[in-house]
Amino acid sequence: MPETRVIVNLSNRHIHVSKEDLAALFGPGHKLTRTKDLMQPGQYACEEVVTVRGPKGSLDNIRILGPERKETQCEILASDVFKLGVSGCPTRESGQLDGSFPFEIIGPAGTLKKTRGLIIAKRHVHFDPESAQRFGVADKELVSLRVGEERAAVFENVVCRVSESYALECHLDFDEGNAVGIGSGSHGTVIKK
Repeated sequence: MPETRVIVNLSNRHIHVSKEDLAALFGPGHKLTRTKDLMQPGQYACEEVVTVRGPKGSLDNIRILGPERKETQCEILASDVFKLGVSGCPTRESGQLDGSFPFEIIGPAGTLKKTRGLIIAKRHVHFDPESAQRFGVADKELVSLRVGEERAAVFENVVCRVSESYALECHLDFDEGNAVGIGSGSHGTVIKK
């Protein structure tokens, strides 16, 4: 019988920046300051934070996650849409920025207007290939995820992301976690369709 239990960690709003944008926001030659390693290999939280602005408002202290990326993207919560004034901001997998929203980033050394890159992160489970085999799932497959106890719920349309560079971990965002009364380090049950 396939494995079904997976650790669930909650993801807050955050931003990934390109090398060029990091220099524009923090000054030429600035290097990211690692403060905490994340569960995904090579990924880490940084000391650096920025302000993200939309048409109606802004969000302060948005943490940068390292390492630098090819393209800057900001992942917000669905509940942030109203404060920023970005109704219709799309839910996307990380890196899938076609049709994403424009936004502004304010750093200590400069401000950038991005024509795209603002998304709500799609819920997903990271699998290394061995774990994917144990769970009987394939890359890009959609599964359901049962989480919580007192306020338990089943989340639909959870993307399986399989790569040699991943560690087994599910990512829900803070809105989703709060809705079902769970925190990081909880567990969920993967349900194949």
